[in-house]
Formats: sequence, C-alpha cells, structure tokens
Amino acid sequence: MSLTIDVISDVVCPWCYIGKVKLESALKEFKSANPGAQEPIVRWHPFQLNPTLDPAGMDRALYVSQKFGDRASNVYDRVKGVGLEVGIEFAFDKIQRQPNTRKAHSLIAACEGSALQEKMVQTLFDAYFIQSKDLTSDAVLEQIATDVGLDAHKIQEALYSAQAVQRIEVADTQAREMGVQGVPFFVFNGRLAVSGAQSPQTLVEAMQESIIEK
Repeated sequence: MSLTIDVISDVVCPWCYIGKVKLESALKEFKSANPGAQEPIVRWHPFQLNPTLDPAGMDRALYVSQKFGDRASNVYDRVKGVGLEVGIEFAFDKIQRQPNTRKAHSLIAACEGSALQEKMVQTLFDAYFIQSKDLTSDAVLEQIATDVGLDAHKIQEALYSAQAVQRIEVADTQAREMGVQGVPFFVFNGRLAVSGAQSPQTLVEAMQESIIEK
C-alpha cells in the first residue's frame, strides 16, 4: 500500500501555504490510521500565478492595486484569518516586491527526490510571507538554498541555467494543459485530484480512496 501525492503550487500563493499546513495535518492522520503503510511520498510541482511577470518582479503595492483594484485594501483579510487558524501569521503589509517565481521553482525542482524538497518549499514560503524577503534577488535565493542544504553546484545550475528555468515553464504549461486553473492542486496516486486548500479530513479521504486497489 503506497501513496504518492503530487502538489502543484506557487511559492507566492498564500492558499498554497495554508494547503501545505493542512496537508501536513492530513498526513499525520493518515499515518495514524494506517500504521503499517509505507511512508507517503510528496512531490512538489510548479505553477506560476503570474507567468508573464518580468524576471525583475514589480513593486508589491502596485501589483496588488493593479490586480485587485478597489478590493486591494482588504483582499487579504480572509486569507489572513484562515492563516491564523492554522498557525501562519502572514505579513502581507511588509512585502515589498512581487516576484517572478521561475527561479524559486527551479530551486524546488533541484531538490526533487530528496527530503530537501519539502524543506525548500517551506523555507521559500516563510521567506516570502513571514520574513518579507525579496525573491527577485539571486543573492537572496542563493542564501535560502544554501541554508536549506542544497549543493552549491545544483544552486548555480538551478538559478543560472537557461535549461533549468525552461523546464519550469514547460512544467507550468503541462499543469495548465491537464486542467489546473488554480492552486494548490493535489493529485493522489495519479488517480484522484483535489483542488484548493481543503480540510485535512477531505485530504485524508482522498488519500484513503486513492490507495484502494482498483
């Protein structure tokens, strides 16, 4: 009985951060209910909320104003409330730049197949939403990846290889072609898909259903 969970998300999506926390709760419940099961495998895949954004990013306040118009002043009120419910203190007001996330995703992809991937995802979420770090800065991204423990050669390749960044664009396109229109988006054992930051109970139910032999 094995379980593989593919998570499609973006590091600047607050609902994706919330979805990650809820997934972690769901995994604990799943493991408790299935003590003899293999350790679930979680794989992270890219989706860009703003795929056409300039690599240098843009001023965050201007971005929010242009995207949400009259709702800009209170558009994040609900997500802040939900965040607090799951233990995330979003610091939206402190974020200065809205980044293009291709390089951040490239760092996540560079950790594929290792425990570092989850750590990279978590560190990038915290860097952006809690610490208000500038993810348009190569120096900031390099430091994040170094702190996570990614090999220096892999960091350089992920950030400065055109092929590495191109792979993120291809993966993003593939996600859209398979019907992903919003994130987070979870696929359980390649059989069952769940969209949105659903409750841990909903995610556990999807896990259980996906491991039933067809």
